[in-house]
Amino acid sequence: MTGSAPRAPFVPGETGTYPVLPLRDIVVFPHMIVPLFVGREKSIRALEEVVKTDGLILLATQKNAGDDDPETKDIYEIGTLARVLQLLKLPDSTVKVLVEGVGRAKATAYVADEAFYQAEAVSLAEEEGKKVEVE
Repeated sequence: MTGSAPRAPFVPGETGTYPVLPLRDIVVFPHMIVPLFVGREKSIRALEEVVKTDGLILLATQKNAGDDDPETKDIYEIGTLARVLQLLKLPDSTVKVLVEGVGRAKATAYVADEAFYQAEAVSLAEEEGKKVEVE
């Protein structure tokens, strides 16, 4: 991809404003590559914005999967920043998107935007866990 802008990097501790994709019944973790089917207009517009800018999107699970139009208070504040690897528009006006989680983030405030959800978020460093030794 010569001549294209570099992809947005993931930098722990950095604060930024990101489009938000509320997820139903799934949690995406860093380093996971997951296909998602998206049908909500706000979510599709958020994905289109990310593809246009080659940036990151905040994937955050909504608290009630049955809610078709969740309010910001109904979305968990910890999510995963992700890159959109592929976006495919389907004939039924839904979108199939392939995303790759790059790191955890915490939404600190939501930004008013009628087109799609946006949040100011701070990227979180990976926590060192206990090392597991195998015999």
